[in-house]
Amino acid sequence: MTAAAPPERLVLRRPDDWHVHLRDGALLQAVVGATARVFARAIVMPNLSPPITTVEDARAYRSRILAALPDGCGFTPLLTHYLRDDSDPREIARGFAEGVFTACKLYPAHATTNAAAGVREITSLTPVLETMERIGMPLLLHGEVTDAEVDIFDREAVFIERHLRPLLARHPGLKVVFEHITTAEAVAFVRQGGPRLAATITPHHLRINRNAMFNGGFRPDFYCLPVAKRERHRLALRAAATSGEPCFFLGTDSAPHPRSAKEAACGCAGIFNAPFALESYALTFEEEGALDRLESFASVHGPRFYGLPENTGTIILRREDHLVPSRLHLNDAAGRAVEVVPFHAGELLPWRLAPAPPDGEAS
Repeated sequence: MTAAAPPERLVLRRPDDWHVHLRDGALLQAVVGATARVFARAIVMPNLSPPITTVEDARAYRSRILAALPDGCGFTPLLTHYLRDDSDPREIARGFAEGVFTACKLYPAHATTNAAAGVREITSLTPVLETMERIGMPLLLHGEVTDAEVDIFDREAVFIERHLRPLLARHPGLKVVFEHITTAEAVAFVRQGGPRLAATITPHHLRINRNAMFNGGFRPDFYCLPVAKRERHRLALRAAATSGEPCFFLGTDSAPHPRSAKEAACGCAGIFNAPFALESYALTFEEEGALDRLESFASVHGPRFYGLPENTGTIILRREDHLVPSRLHLNDAAGRAVEVVPFHAGELLPWRLAPAPPDGEAS
């Protein structure tokens, strides 16, 4: 029997990005279009400087995002509250009730970019988490411990046992997203967690292991937090993402920094994958023989977990080899160029995004 020919195009329900960093100021203006051209909605991270901690902060940030969008772009930013040890449950509940906050984000203090004001003791959040549990507001976790004595490659697995398992036991009705998981231990834990627990998986953790950071010297454009792990973990993530299981869904963790901030004495953590994220996911799903499951991962599982409607429009990926630029020069609103290095820089990708028809139907 002759094998079926590979498809020449994919028509997908328009996807959402359930974890993205859009930054602020000139960098926001330069990078937001890369997300908005593909995704209908995105959970936007609150780790600005200063962070988003009040309803007024979030309203103002949402206004800046909308003002930075390209003309005619249909994109909805979903804002999040940055949790601190002294976060006010009343402010959080008000923001959720008014449709300003979609979720709360927990960064362990000093875990990643702009996390110095993060949570030092998770049990201090008990009143907040009880409120979130009662009103059905999701908790988004950067799941790493930050203790100096814990190896950086073990921090996610230690977080699960030290913090996440006890947290879920204390708050059995809390909805939790374990964001940008990187380990086989996280995959196994989420699979056992039931319908209240889900995880996002990035395109870069599906494609690189920790060797990528040290191939021919230190490669800062592959440095992110959580860091990429051993090959066995990458393979576990690929199996999870392409499994069709509803507890796993798309979250790019696209985190742009100017090239000068990456190639520095103390380079910033983050990978800018937004310009070619969906093409990257499509490549992985095709390699795993799971292209028929890409739409569920990208467009269905996330909205269902968050209790939001699925998008009605479509996007099209066409089979077309194209070379990812080694550098992107993105203009802010004042016309100033910001140089960033995209994920897959200098690589050939076999899928390319094409515009959906105006009426949202496949052509």
